[in-house]
Amino acid sequence: MDPRTLRQIGDWHPVLLPPILFLNTAVIVLSSLCMEFAREHIFHEIDVLEEWLGLGQPAFRRSRPWLLAALGLGLLFIGGQVIAWKQLTAQGFAFDRWSTPASYFFYVITGLHAAHLVVGVLALMFCVAAVGHLKRVESRQIAVDASAWFWHTMGLAWVVLFAVLVFGQ
Repeated sequence: MDPRTLRQIGDWHPVLLPPILFLNTAVIVLSSLCMEFAREHIFHEIDVLEEWLGLGQPAFRRSRPWLLAALGLGLLFIGGQVIAWKQLTAQGFAFDRWSTPASYFFYVITGLHAAHLVVGVLALMFCVAAVGHLKRVESRQIAVDASAWFWHTMGLAWVVLFAVLVFGQ
């Protein structure tokens, strides 16, 4: 609003999305696939039976690399978001009092998503630690399954958000 004339000022300008966001989208999708492979291995019937009978921890050994890969890719995604924010600031879309509504929208929406992803990364860290320390295979399955569902939700939320940012301009 213009305080003198009380007329609405149309200052919504499209944001030139940093190219790293396209790479970030691939990273979060790949991370979600790694989580799904971890879920598949933690629920593999023969391995679960061996663990249940006390013959070792094959489900744990097979799911752990996928959990670590998902965690690493999640950290890479968050780092990519920070780089994207720096690139936007260099373009003049800073989060300050002189910003346009478009830059506020971008920073608030992607910032909220990044905050949820930090929670997701913490959940993945807990899951990796818990899977190694929990005695019962059912407890390990619950930890991996719950983390995977949260991580898939975050991945889907990013894909939808990214589509809105790309096609909604």
